[in-house]
Amino acid sequence: MKNLQYANGDQMPILGLGTWKAGPGEVYEAVRTALRLGYRHIDCATVYGNEAEIGQALADAMAAGDVSRDELWITSKLWNDAHRQEDVRPALLRSLHDLQLDHLNLYLIHWPVVFKSGAGFPQSDAGYLSLAEVPLRETWSAMEACVHEGLVRHIGVSNFSARKCRHLIDAGHIKPEMNQVEMHPLLSQQGLRDFCVDNGILMTAYSPLGSGDRPASFKAEHEPQLMELTVIKAIAAERKRTPAQILLAWAVKRGTAVIPKSVNPQRLHQNLEAAEIELTEAEMAQINALDCHYRFVTGATWKGPNTPENLWDEK
Repeated sequence: MKNLQYANGDQMPILGLGTWKAGPGEVYEAVRTALRLGYRHIDCATVYGNEAEIGQALADAMAAGDVSRDELWITSKLWNDAHRQEDVRPALLRSLHDLQLDHLNLYLIHWPVVFKSGAGFPQSDAGYLSLAEVPLRETWSAMEACVHEGLVRHIGVSNFSARKCRHLIDAGHIKPEMNQVEMHPLLSQQGLRDFCVDNGILMTAYSPLGSGDRPASFKAEHEPQLMELTVIKAIAAERKRTPAQILLAWAVKRGTAVIPKSVNPQRLHQNLEAAEIELTEAEMAQINALDCHYRFVTGATWKGPNTPENLWDEK
């Protein structure tokens, strides 16, 4: 398995298991199976609602001798209702409790979107706060304190534009070390990737296969299907691989981590194998030409002061 290296030398497996949409009763077995297959990177988040079940799977796997804590890379994310200075540490402690861990390898600000404390998922503008009311630097300062306390080894962001990353670089004491964003051949994020490379920020691709099982409120009519794209299917057929494996191999070749979600043992195995597929430069060029800046996760679901334009800074 290839790794991404952090500035302090820590190594993160480049392909991990995503757990968004992995439901109760299935995520436990998915994690146990993934660890037996060789996965060592598990991507979690408070809002996924399954960290307690994942934590039990991790504890049982370690007790069974399948894996040690030192071999694991565990990521979680701060939800939007815990951005205030006083809310960050308690939110992290809840994740640590549920995951049955004494520290995380990586903790991310899930979105640059702020809810009122305890709002969960606000149904109206009244549940939102602006970044002027709760600045990103306030949240980031509390994240930094968690690093100093030893509760987390690395901190970063998710769904952040280059402009918002720059703000934290300039305002903070610890530079964001990771930016997790939607990334696939229809949304290659090349400009953002160039910025992150130039500033020493690693990247993780979520929704690398298009997240066809995401909530209906996140979907558009007649949206494209990544695994049905002609170029992807042709390369897969030529290599006797699956389209999903080619999509994942593309992400790995670009030097970005990738976190496909699956609870199916066969697909878990196939996804893991994708990290070893070495696409040619010609194949990469064909896939790169597919970019059309298409987002499956647009951010349009957020209300209050948040619009897709100011969320992604693409006005």
